[in-house]
Amino acid sequence: MAFYEKNKQVFIILAALILLLTACSTSNGGMDGDDMARSSSQISQETEQEVPVKDEKKAEMKLKIGDAEVPVTWEENDSVNALASMIEEAPLEIQMSMYGGFEQVGPIGQSILSDDQQTTTQAGDIVLYSGDQIVIFYGSNSWAYTRLGHVDLSQEEMEELLGNGDVMLSILK
Repeated sequence: MAFYEKNKQVFIILAALILLLTACSTSNGGMDGDDMARSSSQISQETEQEVPVKDEKKAEMKLKIGDAEVPVTWEENDSVNALASMIEEAPLEIQMSMYGGFEQVGPIGQSILSDDQQTTTQAGDIVLYSGDQIVIFYGSNSWAYTRLGHVDLSQEEMEELLGNGDVMLSILK
C-alpha cells in the first residue's frame, strides 16, 4: 500500500508540472510562432500605412540667401506647413540681421504655430523663434526653438553666406 501512495504522489506532481508548463506555453494568448509572426507583420504594415506622406508644398519650397539658392531639407511639422501656405501667392522676403556672431535673424511678418523645444543648433539649422522670426545658424547655440529645416551646406559655406553682414532671405515656390 505504501508503494501505491508514493506512486500516486509522483503522478500528482507530474500532472501538476505538465499543467503548469502547458499554461506557460499558452501565455501568448494561444498564438503559436507562425501566428505571432503574422501578427507582428500586420502591425508593421499598419504602422507603415499611418506614416504621413510628405506634403508637396514643402517639397516645392526653395530658399535663397541673397542671390544664392541653397539646398534645404525641410522638417515635417505644422510650422513648415504654415510657411508653405504663406508663399502660395508670393515669395516671403525677410531682411535678416546678424546676431551674436553665429546666426542671422529676421521677422516673417506674422506669428505662426510653433512647438519650441530646447535644442542645440548647428551651422545650417533653420528655426522659428518666438513664433514670428526665422533664424539661420552659421555657428551653434542652445535655446528653445521650433525646427524648420536644415541648409545642406558645410559650416564654412554657411559662414561665407551669413557671416559677412546682413542678408536678404527669400522663401519661394
